[in-house]
Amino acid sequence: MLQVALSQFKTHPRRFVAITLAVLLAVAFLSATLMVNASTKASLKASIGQAYASADLVLSPGSPNEPLTATAATKVTAAAPVEASYALQSLYVQADVGAASLPGSLRNMATSAALEPSKLLSGTWPANDGEVVVDSVTARKNALTAGDTVTLAGQLGGSTKAQSLTVTVSGTMTASADPMSYGSAQFVGTSGAVGKLIALDTGYGYISVKLKPGTSIAEAKTSLAAAADQSVGSILTADEKTTQDVANLTGGQDQLTIILLAFAGVALLVSALVVSNTFSVLVAQRTRELALLRCVGASRVQVRNSVMLEALVVGFVASVLGVLAATGLMALLVNLRSHNPDFAFATLAVPPSSIVAGMVVGTSLTVLAALIPARAATAVAPLAALRPVDDASVHNAGGRVRLGVGVLLILVGGAGLVYGGLSANLLVALPAGSTSFIGFLLAATLFVPKLVSLAGLLAAPAGVPGKMAAANAVRNPRRTTATAAALLIGVTLVTMMMSGAATARHAFDTELDAHYPVDITALTYPGQPAITDARIAQAAALPGVTHIAKLELVGTVDSDGQTLPAFGISDTDAAALLANPANRPTRTSAVLPKGRADTQVSLQAGTQTTNLSGTPATSDRSYALVSLDGSLPLAVGDPLHTEIVAPLWIGVDQSLNADTLMQLRTSLATTLGISEYSVSGAVLEKVMYNQIIDMLLLVVTGLLAVAVFIALIGVANTLSLSVLERSRENSLLRALGLTRGQLRGMLALEAVLIAGVAAMIGSVLGCVYGWLGVKSALGSFALVTAVIPWGQIIAVVVVVAAAGLLASVVPANRAAKLSPVEGLAMD
Repeated sequence: MLQVALSQFKTHPRRFVAITLAVLLAVAFLSATLMVNASTKASLKASIGQAYASADLVLSPGSPNEPLTATAATKVTAAAPVEASYALQSLYVQADVGAASLPGSLRNMATSAALEPSKLLSGTWPANDGEVVVDSVTARKNALTAGDTVTLAGQLGGSTKAQSLTVTVSGTMTASADPMSYGSAQFVGTSGAVGKLIALDTGYGYISVKLKPGTSIAEAKTSLAAAADQSVGSILTADEKTTQDVANLTGGQDQLTIILLAFAGVALLVSALVVSNTFSVLVAQRTRELALLRCVGASRVQVRNSVMLEALVVGFVASVLGVLAATGLMALLVNLRSHNPDFAFATLAVPPSSIVAGMVVGTSLTVLAALIPARAATAVAPLAALRPVDDASVHNAGGRVRLGVGVLLILVGGAGLVYGGLSANLLVALPAGSTSFIGFLLAATLFVPKLVSLAGLLAAPAGVPGKMAAANAVRNPRRTTATAAALLIGVTLVTMMMSGAATARHAFDTELDAHYPVDITALTYPGQPAITDARIAQAAALPGVTHIAKLELVGTVDSDGQTLPAFGISDTDAAALLANPANRPTRTSAVLPKGRADTQVSLQAGTQTTNLSGTPATSDRSYALVSLDGSLPLAVGDPLHTEIVAPLWIGVDQSLNADTLMQLRTSLATTLGISEYSVSGAVLEKVMYNQIIDMLLLVVTGLLAVAVFIALIGVANTLSLSVLERSRENSLLRALGLTRGQLRGMLALEAVLIAGVAAMIGSVLGCVYGWLGVKSALGSFALVTAVIPWGQIIAVVVVVAAAGLLASVVPANRAAKLSPVEGLAMD
């Protein structure tokens, strides 16, 4: 039987192509996921470990809140095994570079060149307390060169010795690859320069040590432990310290790996469906062949083992190719990343687990998926092999059991999903939704063929090819259902993410609009220079700005026993800037902070008092808003102006992307003459949320596309095997007058019907799951309204149907090229 199994690969190699591709992609996904995890850790070690790369030992404090003391630094430097040491002292600073204000950090320079973490690129290291070196990224973005001046402002607090320090740039250095420093300006100065902004008794972050030649690590650890004081919590090698930092950064959990493994599981599930479906068709095609083997003496076990051997060989070969593909893909990605100076630390790691898991899972999946078809190969007696096998339906016991279990899971899971959504309980909704989806898959045999047959009515106008395509699509209900189920899984997940993302984005936007009624708010404080009308006019002319309103201080309002400042805005400005009418005041009303129950308030403006009706705003705020069309601003000389400054409200184009908005924020701060930290608002937070949602949606859709692609391979394979199975029938149709074009059309319509129905069912399920999923996750703090991205959903249906059409090209051409005479002669 071994020769019989191996002969199948020689005589019918094309039959196993789809299985190989499906398993290859799933294994590549799984192995690549494990490699991503290992490579991420290796890259983090390469980036975080940059600070300790040249050190033999690193001394760290026992607690982040209790840094190393100056005494410890002195004792370590004087220890016998120490050749050189570097005690890090750093602080966060605000760097004023021209008109820009940048967040950054300042650390002291190592006294020993061997322990300096950064490499000097140009200029010189600081020679005195008035010089600093800046990282190359900050220097490039802000056009900083040697000789330029920068003002550094230290942290406010008891340890601050000076409010600011003006220094001269003496050179540029490589930027730190530490993720905690990424995106911020990095400065290095002398210990004296750092000491001018922070007290020396603040302590040190760590002490790196270079040992004298011939000193063992164990001896050095013992000696330093005896010399150091109680502030030292650990003495580790550079590699041990880096490993500890990576573990602290990731929290000991690999959330990314867990998420990717979940999607790898989806790909493996779809692959299992494709493999099982393909082997079922292969076994069905070879029923007479297997029956003949039984007649000439082969036992049931031998026949079953021959099928299992085929699965084992295909699974093993596909798994090997999948692991190799994953390794090549990861190597390519890391190589592309490493050419970017910002990601020079990117490191490829191929752990043994990624190879072993890929091989074992891929091979096992193929063998297990072929188990049922292999048992089916020996389920009937040799002389009964020509009898057709009933499909699962309500007319047989197997169908009734399948229907009962499926309906039960749909009802129980659906009820749990609805409850989880209405009660905002994700822990209930998640397993309940999974249960109901499994129920749909189990019951699919009972409704998918009927829906395909119903959709076949749309193909009737195509004439005979259309009618035959509809009939052929449901000729084998079990095979049609398995093919559609593979697509159904992928499409449901893709549309679930799309509708879920749209619903979540709408919920976030609604919540942010309520919390931040205005796009952007620019603030100044008492004692700071006021924003002039000329600067406001310049800001209004910036690209992306749609409207600017300068609020006026009108007086104070007493609400719930509290005196609130009252700002005034014109009715025209309120209509242009406040999207929610509830936040707009009228000439006889004042908008109070959210939750205030006052229906009548008194506006005190100097010596004048005005009674107004009170309405609550949609957000918490520390002021009341009144209409300038009904109230006059306070006089310029009123004492209240020395205590309170009215804000500037800015409306922006909602279509701007994140990068443009961040640039606009910088431009507004520069034009208005204020710090970027004084410019805030809903649009900035909204774009951050949307950016995260869009990125997650892009990544998830890309990952699920693998599963959809595997499912499409199943469609092509099903159609291809169907063509082989119906070779004589197709040739007879050709002999009766069916043209090659009509034959191609018939097979194309057959594929489109299966793919289209699967896409439609998946889209409906995806929208329901997406809405209830978001409701269960966000319903506790946001109003969740179902949002269906019709354009994206229609695009998915069209793409899947088109992909089904493309999947029919090769089988259709193969069938059309076969002459009627040759086809009728085939057995």
